[in-house]
Amino acid sequence: MVDRSGASGPAEVIRRAPGTGAKEAAPARDGAATPMMVQYLAIKRAHPDCLLFYRMGDFYELFFDDAVEAAAALDITLTHRGRHDGARVPMCGVPVRAAESYLSRLIRKGFRVAVCEQAEDPAQARKRGNKSVVAREVTRIVTPGTITEDALLDARRHNYLAALAGAGGDLGLAWLDLSTGEFSAQSVTSATLGAVLARLDPGELLVPERLLQNADLFEVFAEWKAVLTPGPAGGRDSEAARRRLAEIYKVKALDAFGDFSRAEIAACGAVVDYVELTQKGRLPLLGRPRRMTAGGTLEIDAATRRNLELTHTLSGAREGSLLSVIDRTTTGAGGRLIAARLAAPLTDPAAIAERADGVAYFVDDAALREDVRAMLARCPDIERALSRIALGRGTPRDLAAIRDGLGQAAALRARIEGEAPPPASVAASVQGLGFHGELVDRLHRALAPELPATARDGGFIAAGYSGPLDELRTLRDESRRLIANLQRR
Repeated sequence: MVDRSGASGPAEVIRRAPGTGAKEAAPARDGAATPMMVQYLAIKRAHPDCLLFYRMGDFYELFFDDAVEAAAALDITLTHRGRHDGARVPMCGVPVRAAESYLSRLIRKGFRVAVCEQAEDPAQARKRGNKSVVAREVTRIVTPGTITEDALLDARRHNYLAALAGAGGDLGLAWLDLSTGEFSAQSVTSATLGAVLARLDPGELLVPERLLQNADLFEVFAEWKAVLTPGPAGGRDSEAARRRLAEIYKVKALDAFGDFSRAEIAACGAVVDYVELTQKGRLPLLGRPRRMTAGGTLEIDAATRRNLELTHTLSGAREGSLLSVIDRTTTGAGGRLIAARLAAPLTDPAAIAERADGVAYFVDDAALREDVRAMLARCPDIERALSRIALGRGTPRDLAAIRDGLGQAAALRARIEGEAPPPASVAASVQGLGFHGELVDRLHRALAPELPATARDGGFIAAGYSGPLDELRTLRDESRRLIANLQRR
């Protein structure tokens, strides 16, 4: 996992990115193992630096050293299951329905978790013979920088996955909030890197092996060692990264997004590669990459930032910081925005004036301000709901969040357009709300009034929306009456 001894050199950072050359576990002598254990060991060898959540029915089971570590970290019972190589096999498990809370505790303690799901119905496996095991595969690797579940995230705080890269003698830093799709990059130097990281406070920092040997960066890496993930020595070069990004955004060139340096492009490529690796080929809805220009915001070194207590007090608590005093936002997205703006004060007078004009517009009209606040308070977190849906982890309630959020967006646009012309910053925001009446109407018709927490619970499609589905429900719910009618006929 993570070495926390406090040494500042790169050699002490022993945690590695999944699948990037970490030392493999010693091959097990599988001859005497059951078919299920053979499968488990093969999957575990492919993910040696992760705890393996191995799905067995309604539980995720952990075995061997994984079970010992997880049981201690989660304070759950450690049991044993059978024998392997002459020794009893340690085992522990967590219910699938409560997995998020256990994942949250493991991630906070520095673990990575490979989630291995059943890839087929057990009935299909039984057709192949009594000794056949259910096919399983790892569907995602949960790391501190790639979590998307609300239970694992702070609604009012970004969770950035950052990557450092070098090209042509320059350094570039890119960062992505996987839960919202916000994607940015910036050129840095060995002197400014620490201040930029202090501003972003990433949940995970990817650094290629060769940069870990850069003596000029040792002190910075020591400061961020708890979230640092060494990557492969080579990694994707800037040109390969440029081609991959152009493919993702379906453009021929990235020039329209900004004048990115080679190092910035390489860092963006490293972020995308890592997301694809941990999400097993899936990507969230990525926002257009935004280039932060050097000097566009005030860079504050980590020590000064801590002493100013901008977003956290010296003890690490949010309560008592400047942010806790001024944050009166009514949504998670608003909380994330004001925290990001406070952490990165603007330096351009024109940009400051434009932002101040937007604030003054609502300060001067109390009735409009209160109406807008009331509408915003009814807005769910669309950004994070969309990201989960794009990654295949969405729920019926995420669909409802999109429906309700887009409905409130229409009401917001109508309310503001009914007033005097707003300043440029507010007008641009109103324009960005778009028009989604047809989608909102369809979701209203499609979703049931009461929605389950997960799609597998069923019952989230409204009656009357789908004729074939209604027929199947009738057969399910009224089968006895239908059979009785057939008998009478």
